[in-house]
Amino acid sequence: MTFQNASAAGPDRRRWIALAVVLTASFMDLVDATIVNIAIPSIQEDTGASFGAIQWITAGYALAFAIGLVTGGRLGDIYGRKRVFLLGMGGFTVASLLCGIAADPAMLVGSRVLQGAMAALMVPQVLSIIHVTFPAEERGKVFGMFGAVAGLGAVSGPMIGALLTEWDLFGLAWRPIFLINLPVGIAGLILGRRFISESTAPDALRLDLRGVLLATAGLLMLLYPITMGHENDWPAWGFVSMAASLPVFAAFVAYQKRKQRADGSPLVELTLFRVKSFAAGIGVQLAFSTGLGIFFLVWTLYMQLGLGWSALHAGLTGLPFSLGCSVAAGMSVQKLTPRFGRKVLHGGAVMMVSGALLYLAASDRYGTEISTWQMALPLTLLGAGMGLVFAPLTNAVLSGVPRRHAGSASGLINTTNQLGMALGLGLVSVVFFGAMDEPTAPQEVGPAFAGAFENAMWWVIAILGVVYALLFALPKHNPAEEPEPAAEAEPEQKEELVTV
Repeated sequence: MTFQNASAAGPDRRRWIALAVVLTASFMDLVDATIVNIAIPSIQEDTGASFGAIQWITAGYALAFAIGLVTGGRLGDIYGRKRVFLLGMGGFTVASLLCGIAADPAMLVGSRVLQGAMAALMVPQVLSIIHVTFPAEERGKVFGMFGAVAGLGAVSGPMIGALLTEWDLFGLAWRPIFLINLPVGIAGLILGRRFISESTAPDALRLDLRGVLLATAGLLMLLYPITMGHENDWPAWGFVSMAASLPVFAAFVAYQKRKQRADGSPLVELTLFRVKSFAAGIGVQLAFSTGLGIFFLVWTLYMQLGLGWSALHAGLTGLPFSLGCSVAAGMSVQKLTPRFGRKVLHGGAVMMVSGALLYLAASDRYGTEISTWQMALPLTLLGAGMGLVFAPLTNAVLSGVPRRHAGSASGLINTTNQLGMALGLGLVSVVFFGAMDEPTAPQEVGPAFAGAFENAMWWVIAILGVVYALLFALPKHNPAEEPEPAAEAEPEQKEELVTV
């Protein structure tokens, strides 16, 4: 049943079950993006994975997800959102099974890459399915529910991972963090097939396969050497590969321009970068996500491998961060940003820098004797600052973009976020492992990890400084307060379904 038919006969009463299915899928993806970090020591102990393999277990998911997001959204427009969503969910479930039964690090890395690729098919369809399933008067409430589930997924991933790892269900150690997806995925497939209505975008653009290949090649040529360089003692081929990625990206941009002139169906809408706030916002998103990618991984390694804490201890230590982020995100969108505009994002960046500096001071003072309570204030400031920046950032970036391009712009923002995370995870080999003195005795392990953590935190602070500077290019006030010209309202409404 299409959206048009549903509108004529009134809203489909089954839409709430469809909503539950797509929100569960979104939750599952967000949990899997963060659940692995907390289980890294258990994975390393069980499989003998090298630090390079550990980075790829996290970065491989983020990279495959980032590369596939734009393509996944386009495939849903062309072949049907329900069809592509179910394909992605089925593939995600199979990949989770392969992760859970992985016999060695190579199989786990490959399964994580597959899992990220399948998430890239599944996740872009969520907002599109919501849009075509619910009438306009209900979408505000539904998108609010989507935001709440997204926040819950991002916050609860480390805690779920800690509990499952600590419980050691059936003697499986870390494996239940992936196997838990199997019953959820199977239920989602059964219910989704029955209750989600099919829809496609009218006049859907064709898939730009050459653009996909060029973008994928360039990203792999850049990120693979960064991730594996330290473990391989920075071989010459790595620097050659990184240098060669630049002409590949240049060829991608040139091809996208030619594709736009030829048939109007490029993979990336380059005209969006003519909007100052959007171009700067993409820079903010990339830098901010890179800093987060560095912080989350090195923080976990520092607590569990450096300080010797259990997964549950580390997970509970992160609660101040999670609570601070959740509270600040809600306040920033509902109360602060409408009144203070861009100053809220600047305040968030300053708050994160303050938290990072306090963390450095505590680590330097207490060393390996640092306690959870001594981390509480720095983590609260870091989490609250993240909530103040991340929650209102998308609206600020989109404020100068014509509504007819809002869907394409949103896809680029999500892709940039994932690319930043992948880049940050890759840079861990440089800013963390590259700064670590090789411990020669057990008592040297803790100080070595603490020193590397402090070095990585200075990098995070520097990146936050770049974020603070780039924020000045964003609009000063809440975009919701700036009305669109009346003349543009009508044509933009006509294109809304196409761009979602």
